[in-house]
Amino acid sequence: MQLTIFETGRPPEPIRGHFPSYPTMLEALLAPHMPGLTCQVVHVLDGKELPDPSSVEAALITGSPAGVYDDFDWISDLKNWIQRASARQVPQVGICFGHQLMAEAFGGRAHKAPQGWGLGRHTYHVGKAEPWMVGSKQRLHLAVSHQDQVLEAPATARVLAHSDFTPYAALVYDHAPALSFQGHPEFCASFADALIRSRRGTRFSEDMADTALASLKAPLDGDVVAAWVAGFYAHALRSRGANPGRAAA
Repeated sequence: MQLTIFETGRPPEPIRGHFPSYPTMLEALLAPHMPGLTCQVVHVLDGKELPDPSSVEAALITGSPAGVYDDFDWISDLKNWIQRASARQVPQVGICFGHQLMAEAFGGRAHKAPQGWGLGRHTYHVGKAEPWMVGSKQRLHLAVSHQDQVLEAPATARVLAHSDFTPYAALVYDHAPALSFQGHPEFCASFADALIRSRRGTRFSEDMADTALASLKAPLDGDVVAAWVAGFYAHALRSRGANPGRAAA
């Protein structure tokens, strides 16, 4: 499978040289679960032209320091691309910013949450297992770093995972098909630690940072999400193959 990854953000400058890019992190996470995977990266931040959805087998949208409400041309262009790709039944996965932009594209709303910053390791309750989910898991633990989140889910969305802090932590869109997560399965504990330290005392308080850093000592479930994403892509592509008329719509 060839996966098109839309790079919508990069690690902060102080730590950028010490860690891979977000697309590279995601490819490394998914590759063990997707034999034969190849990836192409579209650097939307650099104004690169978006591909025709008909030429894309499957898509993934990364996290970003931008908000979906920011007035950047590439955000509105990518939102429109999500809608056009959905009409062609291109399987899509969104992470953090990608999760929020996908919700906006399908009729929901994302913005700064009254709960404030989500930092460190968060735990989500997982609902009913989907056919493509490998293994059963009632709780999911992921690294997070977000001030924005989905505040109103689209009518077409089903909640896959939630918490009191993040009611729409993971969403599934059968019509698209699409899957998205607020948390970062690609963030290992060391990167999440460095990210928080790079912003402590500026974006959030020292106390908030300390609490978040302590939470990262417990295990994360990024590999679990990678298996789910791999299963989702495979299931969606099989369904599209069985219904070629929908893909040509």
